[in-house]
Amino acid sequence: MIFTALEHILIHISFSIISIVITIHLMTLLIREVELRNSSEKGMIATFFSITGLLVIRWIYSGHFPLSNLYESLIFLSWSFSIIHMIPKILNHQNDLSTITAPSAIFTQGFATSGLSTEMHQSAILVPALQSKWLMMHVSMMLLSYAALLCGSLLSVALLVITFRKNIDIFCKSNNFLIKSFLFGEIEYLNETRSVFKNTSCFSLQNYYKSQLIQRLDYWSYRVICLGFTFLTIGILSGAVWANEAWGSYWNWDPKETWAFITWTIFVIYSHTRTNQSLQDTNSALVASIGFLIIWICYFGINLLGIGLHSYGSFTLTSN
Repeated sequence: MIFTALEHILIHISFSIISIVITIHLMTLLIREVELRNSSEKGMIATFFSITGLLVIRWIYSGHFPLSNLYESLIFLSWSFSIIHMIPKILNHQNDLSTITAPSAIFTQGFATSGLSTEMHQSAILVPALQSKWLMMHVSMMLLSYAALLCGSLLSVALLVITFRKNIDIFCKSNNFLIKSFLFGEIEYLNETRSVFKNTSCFSLQNYYKSQLIQRLDYWSYRVICLGFTFLTIGILSGAVWANEAWGSYWNWDPKETWAFITWTIFVIYSHTRTNQSLQDTNSALVASIGFLIIWICYFGINLLGIGLHSYGSFTLTSN
């Protein structure tokens, strides 16, 4: 009873802190003069410790690592987002991941606490197939990979959006200039030229900041996806060893295994396009954006159907 009360307290604390962090981000976006970056960083660190405490408490009273159902995996996924958030801090880099990690953490926690049936919140005795030392290794690696790949893919989506808008702006400005020059003659053309020169510095500065942002998004997207791809590879290999112990075969082409392989293949293609000079930037970001959808199919889609050998993570939504 005490453990359950502590768990509820910690989940509400972590959810509240993340909500405050997101509010801080919105304030800094709307009011440029307000600088609250340090507060949001401290908030995510506090969230990390709150979720860590929750997982440890659940581990103690359940007697097994808390990764036996979808509720526990979502809480672990939220914890993984908070870890990824702290990577730039550890490396002493500017944190461009906070706008991705904080909303992702609150989304997963919100769905875990409100979207699932209350029965799934309860810890249960592990079924025989899950009573293995490979549970912690395989599932934790897969969830860490999902968190990293989702963050990296979202950064690639942001890169695509900014690049697309930048190209549209340049195209519209150049077309507008040509149309005015053609319609109003040489005098208007000269006036337009003067105004263009006046606005050149502002326009160039805007382009410079956009280019810098695109470079940072590309930098972090590539590195976070590489981290996630490493976790995914370890997770698939450890899962194959576990499958051989449990079912007598390393690979069974189960729906979960098949989509995990498809996810792995997508990010192999991403790595190729990212390292190939002729296919960099938007091409690799497009592949990563496709990977974002594939990850959700692999993680949620298969659980929603509840089919195959990995049906332990299937779930039912709460009824209103």
